[in-house]
Amino acid sequence: MSDNTQKNQQFETDVTIIGAGPVGLFAIFQCGMLGLKCHVIDSLAEVGGQCSALYPEKPIYDIPALPEVLAGDLIENLEKQAAPFKPCYHLKQQAVSISDNDAFKIIRTSLGNEIKARAVIIAGGAGSFGPNRPPLDGIEQYENTSVFYMVRRKEDFRDKNVVIAGGGDSAVDWAITLSDIAKSVSLVHRRDKFRAAPESVNKLRELQENEKIDLVVPYQLKELIGNGAQLNAVRVSGEGGDKDIEADILLPFYGLATDLGPIHDWNLDLEGHTIAVEPSTSETSAKGIYSIGDIVSYKNKLKLILTGFSEAAMAAHAIYKQINPDQELHFEYSTTKGRPGS
Repeated sequence: MSDNTQKNQQFETDVTIIGAGPVGLFAIFQCGMLGLKCHVIDSLAEVGGQCSALYPEKPIYDIPALPEVLAGDLIENLEKQAAPFKPCYHLKQQAVSISDNDAFKIIRTSLGNEIKARAVIIAGGAGSFGPNRPPLDGIEQYENTSVFYMVRRKEDFRDKNVVIAGGGDSAVDWAITLSDIAKSVSLVHRRDKFRAAPESVNKLRELQENEKIDLVVPYQLKELIGNGAQLNAVRVSGEGGDKDIEADILLPFYGLATDLGPIHDWNLDLEGHTIAVEPSTSETSAKGIYSIGDIVSYKNKLKLILTGFSEAAMAAHAIYKQINPDQELHFEYSTTKGRPGS
């Protein structure tokens, strides 16, 4: 992997990709198959986005032909798939501004670098992100010791009393996964309905019946009880009053607070915290700027990795036509044409 963390340098390429998460990595491959070179910008120190930073050991079940794959392994394979096309990664820096220069887009980064490209793909996932913290007094003293907002290594929770709070996919999936190794798993949610995949909810109910998971519903977090940075119990409140749950670990999964950052000021049509695109090309309201993945919105958009993969392919083909308006693209399947350079 070519990783450039120099400052105040100038580069030129075909496509600048903002975001090195799974969809951004697949965009490198799709562009590469069309002979387009890519430079990739990401604020994190490694590729993979949330998959690497937040849940590398979380299993993913909806990638075609892979019944189950860990998020970190998926990123590793996507990076290998992109590697033959020799992308240049600009990590630990943010894309802060964009400007036009004839037929080129100039992206400037927080390290003072300038990347000149014929097109830009914004693949920033949910933009910059951080956890939504529950409003509990003194929670800061427990963070990174007893309170965690992500699971990077599930083995760290072996034989622990784990309390998970939340009702979405992350809360349900981790309750299921950690039930195999934790001493106990208690899932706290404000109601007895969960916003997770139906199959996951069915598995959760099955584990509850087998006394592998304790569903604490309808309850909400009220107070943390501990000594120094070590948690001893979590107090919850509900219609039946308060009760304490023995806990070594609290995992609050209330989603991520997301921010488009400087992209918000790039004069693109936005819908809330997402970028509006033409779904047939993934192009934004600005010519030559495309966007893919969870950061985009259009009618009936599905926030799935595989949807982002499809958007990456459509953006790459649209960019090829933009750069080569008079050159007909004879599309062939990879099984027919192989991989360039292989």
